[in-house]
Amino acid sequence: MSRLRLRRLAAASLAATALFAVSACSSSGEESAGGDETMKIGVLQFVQHPALDAATEGFKEALDDAGVDVEYDDQNAQGEVPNTNTIATTFASDDLDLVFTVATPAAQAATQAILDTPVLFTAVTDAEAAGLVDSNDAPGANVTGTSDLNPVADQLALLAEIAPDAKTVGVVYSSGEVNSEVQVDLAKEAAADLGLTIKEATVSNSSEVQQATQSLGDVDAIYVPTDNTVVSGIAALIQVAEQKQIPVVSGDSGPVDGGAIATIGIDYTKLGHQTGEMAAKILQDGADPAEMAVETSNDVELIINPAAAERMGVELPDSVTERADTVVE
Repeated sequence: MSRLRLRRLAAASLAATALFAVSACSSSGEESAGGDETMKIGVLQFVQHPALDAATEGFKEALDDAGVDVEYDDQNAQGEVPNTNTIATTFASDDLDLVFTVATPAAQAATQAILDTPVLFTAVTDAEAAGLVDSNDAPGANVTGTSDLNPVADQLALLAEIAPDAKTVGVVYSSGEVNSEVQVDLAKEAAADLGLTIKEATVSNSSEVQQATQSLGDVDAIYVPTDNTVVSGIAALIQVAEQKQIPVVSGDSGPVDGGAIATIGIDYTKLGHQTGEMAAKILQDGADPAEMAVETSNDVELIINPAAAERMGVELPDSVTERADTVVE
């Protein structure tokens, strides 16, 4: 049981609280002279890529801003689900005050393994669909966090604006990610409204991204959802797109930095910061994750990469360039 949970139980009795305080100071030595306790937080990130790295950075910034003294145990599963399970199991037996997970596979592993320590997630599209919470409004247990559900319909509309003659749109995604399946369904709905047809190709790991992209054949454009596996292999997808002169629009800013043409995407540093603010409420104020609704971000921006457009043989319309919030140089 975490020290945070022990503090909650002890709050019911003044005598027990006093006993716990004496014990914590004398045996663990983890309180400073000023009485500020060092919190232990395990960080489980599914894979390393720009959006997820930014979310982790934002999370830590928020706790620093809140004045929480934290000792982090940073772990990265390198995109391997078995690694997430191993790390989560280790965290379950460690004396942690909170566990922070980045991306759905990491959150799922932690939710299954950790039952009595607060778990916060970020970069999860639909926590309810992923089985992380009872509902997004009322999580119901020790797990809550922030969703990175992106404006898929707006992104498909942006693609149609950039490639007005497009009829077929290829989507490469991981068959093992619930996040991606949700986004593909949303993309199909949006495509139907725009008169576009979605053609799918799935991968099980990042080494298959190039072959999957090639298997799309003669599609007119490619849409990349916020899929951790695909984004970690985005260079291979971009290479094929440039060779075939196929424009690429993505679900987040990372692939735009890596060579996609554009996105209307979430700022992941801000999303991570939002999650860190939730963590501060739990650690400092005793907030209960079971009663903390899953939060979303409405802070999106249009990001374009004119050089990538040129390499893909696309001339960005003025309607796009003139309203861009960020231009990748």
